[in-house]
Amino acid sequence: MKADTDFAGTAPSPNFFTLVLMIGAILVVSCATTDKIQPPPKVRCVEERLMLEENAVPDAIKALIELHGQNLRASIEAGVKQASRLWTAADGSAPEFVAFCKDHYLSTDDDRAALLARLEENLEQVFGHLLEMGRSLRRHTDLDIGQVFPIDKLFAQYDLGSHAVEDFFKTKIAFAVLLNFELKDLSDLLAHGNDLSRQEWAQARAAQLFSSRVPSHIEQAITTAFVEADDYINNYNIQMGHLLTEKGERPFPEDLVLISHWGLRDELKSHYSERNGLGTQRLIADVMERIVRQEIPSSVIDNPNVDWVVATNEVRPARKTPDSSLSRAPEQDTRYEKLLALFRAVQAADPYHPTARSYIKRKFEQDRELPQQRVIELLESILLSDVADQVADLIQKRLGRHLEPFDIWYDGFSSRAGSKEQSLDEEVRRRYSTVASFEKDIPRILQGLGFDRENALDIGQRIAVDPARGAGHALGAERRGDKAHLRTRVPHGGMNYKGFNIAMHELGHNVEQVLSLDRIDHWLLRGVPNNAFTEGFAFAFQGKDLEILGRRPSANAKALSTLDTFWSAFEISGVAMVDIGIWEWLYEHPNANASQVRQAMLEIAAGVWAKYYSRIFDKKDVVLLAVYSHIIDAGMYTPDYPLGFLIQFQMESYFDKNGLAREMERMCRIGGLTPDAWMIQAVGQPVSAEPLMEAARRAAQSLLSKG
Repeated sequence: MKADTDFAGTAPSPNFFTLVLMIGAILVVSCATTDKIQPPPKVRCVEERLMLEENAVPDAIKALIELHGQNLRASIEAGVKQASRLWTAADGSAPEFVAFCKDHYLSTDDDRAALLARLEENLEQVFGHLLEMGRSLRRHTDLDIGQVFPIDKLFAQYDLGSHAVEDFFKTKIAFAVLLNFELKDLSDLLAHGNDLSRQEWAQARAAQLFSSRVPSHIEQAITTAFVEADDYINNYNIQMGHLLTEKGERPFPEDLVLISHWGLRDELKSHYSERNGLGTQRLIADVMERIVRQEIPSSVIDNPNVDWVVATNEVRPARKTPDSSLSRAPEQDTRYEKLLALFRAVQAADPYHPTARSYIKRKFEQDRELPQQRVIELLESILLSDVADQVADLIQKRLGRHLEPFDIWYDGFSSRAGSKEQSLDEEVRRRYSTVASFEKDIPRILQGLGFDRENALDIGQRIAVDPARGAGHALGAERRGDKAHLRTRVPHGGMNYKGFNIAMHELGHNVEQVLSLDRIDHWLLRGVPNNAFTEGFAFAFQGKDLEILGRRPSANAKALSTLDTFWSAFEISGVAMVDIGIWEWLYEHPNANASQVRQAMLEIAAGVWAKYYSRIFDKKDVVLLAVYSHIIDAGMYTPDYPLGFLIQFQMESYFDKNGLAREMERMCRIGGLTPDAWMIQAVGQPVSAEPLMEAARRAAQSLLSKG
């Protein structure tokens, strides 16, 4: 996501292990509460198994061998054992299990190909329509289209897909899949994935969809927790026109309202182009720290009736205001209650995942299909690299001062560096007065990115643009014939440049979502390997924003773009380490309260800063990285951002050579393989940080030598 590093609620094509959760919570908004969270009761291992007689599985194997022949013994044994592992007493007796196996085991490749085709045809309709209904039920809480009533929040929590997988088990569709398609673990896919045909990949993904059997009430609780966290984040606005300095000055326009953290960060970035922007940047950083520490008065959140002297935390009436709204009382750890609720909701599903008994393990080995240690090694290769020191020296030279912690968001390498934000805002408003005007212009934008006219029109008609209540996000479809949805904020009077920059990022997601669904050969392979890959495409689009506005790139554009990508990856890698760290802490302290979570977050954020950033910024006790909203509402999503930068850079060498449009469509048609298998087909090498670091090293040395 570049000039910027992340955006709210991006919802790319889900991995199969999280498909049902994404159906229920892909648009996680609404229904915030501040009720105190009680720790869940102790849960024992709940792998309920049918008390089969000792010879039930052997009997089923024997019966199938008699029907189909000894030469299929290995396939029969594997299928029967897979199906038996999740068969419960409610599914039938031992003789019924044997009878089911006899009825549903398919012995020929042609029959299995027919089964796969039936599955893809029907699953596309089931999950596609579930997503559409969920999107409709969340329309009023997701979109800025008027007042939100209490009933809207209740509908937003209603998860129509929470029982989908359980229903597939109850109807025994899931058992038919497990009986016939091999369930491959990550090590098997990593070792042998390059040898699989497209059909074998699709069969493996079908089996993975039914690798666990989480009860519907737990799925519903997970959806509710994500919905509540996202609603909290989507409505966390700071009335910037009501921020006061100690001298009583108002640095911001009266009508400026920014969402945390994205809006605050982007506003901070915009002041690098101003001669006297340092004081304003320090003020924004102070706001961020107060949010993280939960020192922010609750009365100033999204409240235009009060003024806030940030340095002293004093709250004053902005106009005739009831005394109750002048409270200086802090949030009381609401931020961390939301994170804690998320943790407890997903933790309740742990016993139902026999091969991944923690959410952390599921996020890395099932969702990302990258082992946690591999991801951490990639992040640390950036964080500990001497390239970061060289780039920091260049930034300090450009700024003419010592670096301050908020310079982790330095924006001087971006394509818009030196451009006045006001002039960019005016230009964007002239083009896009409404979301409809942006939607109408998508085909022209795509043509500007290299898509031919016919292709641009076809893709454009498959994308709908909506006014976001939150910062913005992209929501793909699950059914061909449905549209991908781009959500972005459009203030009264028209879209501003920040909104356009975000919209370009989300458009990158949407185009990937369209290409990897509508033009894929197997529905079960739709999408890309994980969220980091769709982020890579989104970053590529976002980096072209000024070109789409007709601005010519500078002579040093390529070197500056490389440095911008590296510095963004350097920054967000630390955020990812904080995110991983707090989830590891939660699993080590499952009975913690919100106050303890806050204290842990502060210690983890300060520890990450001390380990990876203090050598550059010469300050240790910094917690700014914990301000990222997706740490609170997205369930350990942030590691996908630095991975996305690495992937973007590797892909861009092909974009530069053959054109973004041509290469993007080719890459999107590869589909949902494992990350390294996808990258080898896309660019000829696995996921790596080396190409970006080497290019950034050359760019930094070149610019430093020029003085």
